[in-house]
Amino acid sequence: MKIHEYQGKELLRKFGVPTPRGISALTVDEAVKAAEELGGNIWVVKAQIHAGGRGKGGGVKVAKSLDEVRAKATEILGMQLITHQTGPEGQKVRRLLIEDGADIKKEYYVAVLTDRATQKVAIMASSEGGMDIEEVAHATPEKILKEFVDPLAGLSDKQAETLARGIGVPDASIPQAVQAIKGLYTCYMETDASMAEINPLILEGNGNIKALDAKFNFDSNALFRHEEIVAYRDLDEEDPDEIAASKFDLAYIALDGNIGCLVNGAGLAMATMDTIQLFGGSPANFLDVGGGATPEKVTEAFKIMLKNPEVKGILVNIFGGIMKCDTIATGVITACKAVNLNVPLVVRMKGTNEDLGKKMLAESGLPIISADTMAEAATAIVAAVK
Repeated sequence: MKIHEYQGKELLRKFGVPTPRGISALTVDEAVKAAEELGGNIWVVKAQIHAGGRGKGGGVKVAKSLDEVRAKATEILGMQLITHQTGPEGQKVRRLLIEDGADIKKEYYVAVLTDRATQKVAIMASSEGGMDIEEVAHATPEKILKEFVDPLAGLSDKQAETLARGIGVPDASIPQAVQAIKGLYTCYMETDASMAEINPLILEGNGNIKALDAKFNFDSNALFRHEEIVAYRDLDEEDPDEIAASKFDLAYIALDGNIGCLVNGAGLAMATMDTIQLFGGSPANFLDVGGGATPEKVTEAFKIMLKNPEVKGILVNIFGGIMKCDTIATGVITACKAVNLNVPLVVRMKGTNEDLGKKMLAESGLPIISADTMAEAATAIVAAVK
């Protein structure tokens, strides 16, 4: 789960990380009112979407009068903002953040994420803030510093200071930088985030350290512990089909191919997509129905896949362990009749009640193509689609 910048800054402030003052706005009038409430004579109008690169895409503008705030807000609100993270279709801007202007002397980068190789928490920092960290990693990897933290011991002042000094924070501002880095780490741990990033963390002309941006990803499996973070969820920023799938406990991610995939188990789903690709096809989705699929869930899965007009065929690949093949067969037959299926369907199932499941499909009277191996299944669906 992702959240907006203004929400991320609310979290950071709770953990002692300073940020500029800001107010979110849903309309142009609210944006002007927010600027008036903040006061001053310079503001930043920021698009709020779940993607980076907003500045390069025209989603961040500086305004030096209330009239300019109105003009910039009118320009940004409702635009289809295209960045390197949205894809060519872009993302519609439905919310703004109006923020105090900042006297930026230097920009830094700080992020926290789990490093599975060391089973520790990695904190990355760089003197090259404000840039895409991927570009920095590619062109000047030596400018990215890392500290690995044992989650049982926590981040020490020494580690935080090593990072702050390593990225060039002036001596007078080191204590504030240490506070910000430790606050980010604590926020990451306490909220069950999978990634927490400040880019840029700025040094102001007066020596103060502030988080000028905030980006968070959260572990969806831990959200049951965080009602306050679930409340941040913005469904307008998510794929409608993925939202629909989540209501039925289906793990669904849309892709750009034309062969729908219905599989039980994430590993088998990945292998199925790879196999389709190997035999010259292109998967239209990742869809894991899990180990407890019911006919109703399978029917809903078919409906979600077929909402995509690019889907020209469906491959069902089931391993009957916890999930029995006859249950899936019932679901497939029910789904085909419910959605009036009119694209080729290949079904490959192995495991518990395999023979019964195959018999049910064969006697269903439906034009279902059966396969015994993944290679046969992939070959059959690719040929049927072509």
